[in-house]
Amino acid sequence: MKGTDNIFVGKIVAPQGIRGEVRVQTFTEHPSDFKNLAVFGDEIANGAMHFVRVVPNTNVIIAQIDGVNTRNDAENLRGTELFIKRENLPPIKSGEYYQADLIGMTVVRNGTEIGRVVCFQNFGAGDIMELDNGEMVAFRGAKVDFNTNTIYAE
Repeated sequence: MKGTDNIFVGKIVAPQGIRGEVRVQTFTEHPSDFKNLAVFGDEIANGAMHFVRVVPNTNVIIAQIDGVNTRNDAENLRGTELFIKRENLPPIKSGEYYQADLIGMTVVRNGTEIGRVVCFQNFGAGDIMELDNGEMVAFRGAKVDFNTNTIYAE
């Protein structure tokens, strides 16, 4: 694996209720994965966030953070990015990738370089690579070559 030791797994998007709970947009395979993750952020110590429940039919969870007891406290955390340590990631099977390891790779389509991956989006129909030139390219069917640091898109 390459890249950073910190893997981006979610973002606090809003307070939830009046007791300091927060809504977290998750970027894990399943939102409930947060039950077993020791996440941290700029203002959140490792392990201080506790999973409460999944919001049905979304990639959002409700969480409680140690020391955050009011809606105002929770509001102050809006936009906080959440991470886990790379060493805590589960092993992956052959042919699978962590998206974090594909960031920065060159994307080639029909033999022509079309850009570099800056992030991934998923609006419900599958993963989409967002390139440094603003173009969006479907990841489905893509071939990844770690030796050349290249993704061959269909």
